[in-house]
Amino acid sequence: MQGREFAWTDADFDRVQALIYKRAGISLHDGKHAMVYSRLSRRLRDTGHQSFKEYLSWLESTDGAEWQEFVNALTTNLTSFFRERHHFEIFAELLKARPSHPWRVWCSAASTGEEPYSIVMTALESLGSRANFSLSASDIDSKVLATASAGVYRAESMKGVSPAQAHQFFLRGKGANSGMVRVKPELTRLVDFLIVNLIKNDWPFKEQFDVVFCRNVMIYFDAATQRGVLERIHRVMKPGGILFVGHAENFTDSRDLFTLKGKTAYERV
Repeated sequence: MQGREFAWTDADFDRVQALIYKRAGISLHDGKHAMVYSRLSRRLRDTGHQSFKEYLSWLESTDGAEWQEFVNALTTNLTSFFRERHHFEIFAELLKARPSHPWRVWCSAASTGEEPYSIVMTALESLGSRANFSLSASDIDSKVLATASAGVYRAESMKGVSPAQAHQFFLRGKGANSGMVRVKPELTRLVDFLIVNLIKNDWPFKEQFDVVFCRNVMIYFDAATQRGVLERIHRVMKPGGILFVGHAENFTDSRDLFTLKGKTAYERV
């Protein structure tokens, strides 16, 4: 294609496909050429490489920080507060049924933080301020996790948050910070943000979880990778625990691990 800053061949795309699959389990389909070029060309500029071939050869020869930048560039982070709201309604009912239980929850695709903070708001509303509750919020992308742990958002991103929740859980920016909101410390202190690669066997968790949110992640994995991730999730969950997945995800092939309990909610077998 004319007008491109860097030469970009099918062979370059094939290499990127293989590298991101090996590193993060992400299956990039062939329609992603333009997206990959656009996102990775920034990495070429930042690292001073003149071609994709040169950049990818350099990347393969190192185990340094650029791998994280490579993964960050190719992961997609679509999120919002209380996305797929029915999950939070089911979650609230679970919590209210066992108000004194020490709840351990994992949000495995924290992105920029809207989902983990939606989980914590639901917990505090359901269990009260003295809730025995902790949330591990992970992602493979270090940049979005930095945004999540800062907990600062544009006011217009708060569409899913009710006025009562906005008042209870957020601080409004003034002056130079007008139009911004910050999550209150009572939410952030309940969340542990950490980098976790779902396809690796090095998950750091010592105790099992009651509830896992793994929503709209598996759509980027092929069937074999999905199965491996589900087996690992199964191992870190308590029997009878609930797994929430995205609306486009279906795990009926893994009935030995999880059985469907409600709309895109599964119970650990």
